[in-house]
Amino acid sequence: MRPDTPATPAEPVDPVNHIAEAERLERIAGLYPEDAEQLLLQAAAHYELADARQRAAALYDGLLAGPPPALEQPHLVKALMAANLWEYGHEAEARAIITGIRTAAPRDPAAYVIVAEALESHDELEAAHETFTEALTLLLPEADRANPPYETHPLIVGRHRVRRMLGADHDDWDALADQVNRSTVSLDELHDPKRTWALGSDNPAELMAEILLLRAELGSYRQALSRPFPVAVLHWTASELAELVSAYPTLTAEYPSHAEHLATIESSLRELAASGTPNLGIVTGTVPSYEAFAASESSSPTDTSLLPQYATTLAARGRAIPWPPERGAECWCGSGRTYGECHGVGATSD
Repeated sequence: MRPDTPATPAEPVDPVNHIAEAERLERIAGLYPEDAEQLLLQAAAHYELADARQRAAALYDGLLAGPPPALEQPHLVKALMAANLWEYGHEAEARAIITGIRTAAPRDPAAYVIVAEALESHDELEAAHETFTEALTLLLPEADRANPPYETHPLIVGRHRVRRMLGADHDDWDALADQVNRSTVSLDELHDPKRTWALGSDNPAELMAEILLLRAELGSYRQALSRPFPVAVLHWTASELAELVSAYPTLTAEYPSHAEHLATIESSLRELAASGTPNLGIVTGTVPSYEAFAASESSSPTDTSLLPQYATTLAARGRAIPWPPERGAECWCGSGRTYGECHGVGATSD
């Protein structure tokens, strides 16, 4: 058992409320095993906010050592575990986990963000810079850099921040960071190391300038945190769709055939993308889950207005996969072919 050596929390919190919320999420995870990974990660975050880092570590341990099915984001869980361990005195173990993640080279932007920021927070700036760069080189090929996916923005901006602290000159990645910056204040100002010195100034003008910069930065963080769930389109596998229309024949009008259903998904997503809608995704439904959702809404599964609501609910529970798939990735429909060879034929992104 690891000793619980509390670290100073980043901001004042109410430990009782965070612990109560974490315990509530753990109970819900027991009721919905298909969503246990996302729910337990949220619970671990609440334990960390309450400075109950040993309890958070226990959840990460349990997820990594748990029975099948396999985790959807094992490297993210490991990264969160490493960051948590480092915060309460287990530096050697945290470093070993971080080394393992970097060696594995996962295609998970969030895992790299957690690892790089953990290194950065412990003044390992060179290692943080290397991690950000490794991730971007792997996840963002040159062909995709004109319009980088939202999930890569924290990597691009984080690398810029670390390079400013290192005093490095601007490069092409830094220019891309300026491009994705949504704040009204430039990244060079937001990431200026001299800002730390300004906080100790007795000059009211300097302090006010720093307050304005902090407000702008806080606005950027709030925008990222309040980003809506993916605009998700509902997908049924062939077997699930056959079961659905067999149980509820009136839905045949909505789903004449599985092939037409798949074609409609792709065309709908392309139309949304063409209209400028960001953060698109696909969620896969199951008949039992949909029936449970309809019951929770005191409605019948035959009510077609429930279908988009069900899709949104699945997306909110972290079940969406991003669309379009990454270059060379398997098609979202489950055919086993790459997206470019399957439903991505003719897509402008390919």
